[in-house]
Amino acid sequence: MISVTLGKMVSLCYNISIMKNYIVFDLEWNQSANGKEKSIPHFPFEIIEIGAVKLNEAFQMTDEFHRLIRPQVYTQMHHAISEVTHMNMKELQKDGDLFPDAAAEFLSWCGEDAVFCTWGNMDLLELQRNMDFYHMENPFPKPLFYYDVQKLYGLFCRDNARISLDSAVEEQQLMEARPFHRALDDAYYTGKLLTMLGNTPGPETILPFLSVDYYRLPSNRKEEIRITFPGYSKYVSRVFDTKEEAMASKNVTEMMCYRCGRMLRKKVRWFTPNQKTYFALACCPEHGYLKGKIRMKKVEEESVFVVKTLKLTDEEGAQNIIQRKEDVRKKRAERNRMKRRQKQAQKKAVSTSRCTKKLP
Repeated sequence: MISVTLGKMVSLCYNISIMKNYIVFDLEWNQSANGKEKSIPHFPFEIIEIGAVKLNEAFQMTDEFHRLIRPQVYTQMHHAISEVTHMNMKELQKDGDLFPDAAAEFLSWCGEDAVFCTWGNMDLLELQRNMDFYHMENPFPKPLFYYDVQKLYGLFCRDNARISLDSAVEEQQLMEARPFHRALDDAYYTGKLLTMLGNTPGPETILPFLSVDYYRLPSNRKEEIRITFPGYSKYVSRVFDTKEEAMASKNVTEMMCYRCGRMLRKKVRWFTPNQKTYFALACCPEHGYLKGKIRMKKVEEESVFVVKTLKLTDEEGAQNIIQRKEDVRKKRAERNRMKRRQKQAQKKAVSTSRCTKKLP
């Protein structure tokens, strides 16, 4: 298992802090204009624009990159994409480069010590998916760490709530005479927000709060990822064939205090209200209550991977978990009662129907 402890994270963040290339990039992409049924499996979005700004170690913008892409797959613009970006196919066919050429040029411009930063978690995924489609070599390390500026903004400015890029820019009064929903402009505004976050004084810095890219998942148990952040830990699993197989894995269900490394016995075993998210509660004798959350992420068909977060909580947080489990138990009991009543009603209806047929 790949384990990144707080000490290693500090070292990693130090290495990042002395690098001079924060690459803040944004992509625009097109999709099938005729709906999902006409979409190519495993290639739902085709990149049509790359925009990026480069920041130095002081979060100052030093350079920018922009390329249009000439589509080869979805050669009719989806109406929603056209409305949002104000781009048209004629412009792309005339001024766009082929994706492999534009992507290679972009990666060369980024440099070898690039630290990627995006608004949300989609852009790195789609960049790699498009590179795979064109059989380009994936140059990124595995696991790939990056900064999700949307997550950082929510963490430091919004009590963990995610909001749109334009809302954040407006909230911080960073609006300029540049539109949104074009790759370079969105990258520029994301860079402005990252500069603000990176230069905000306080006891915490943004550097430890890296995100993990999920495009290339751990291939086996040894590659599974466990990261300790300030205030919580995260675990990313390998791919399992089913949810049941995932929940049978000890690595998935164990709860370990990320402060002292002690393996804990659960006070509330893993339960789920919706088969997608699971919750549990344990108690560390030294550091108190630890709440767990598992998110099942679908890969294809029934296969899944797991993202588990563990976070210390107080008595109120512990009681919330206990109450949530009780609510789930009551709802399940009520559903079972309703099913029994429906079966009884059906049996009664069948019996009444048979009796009626026997009457002269």
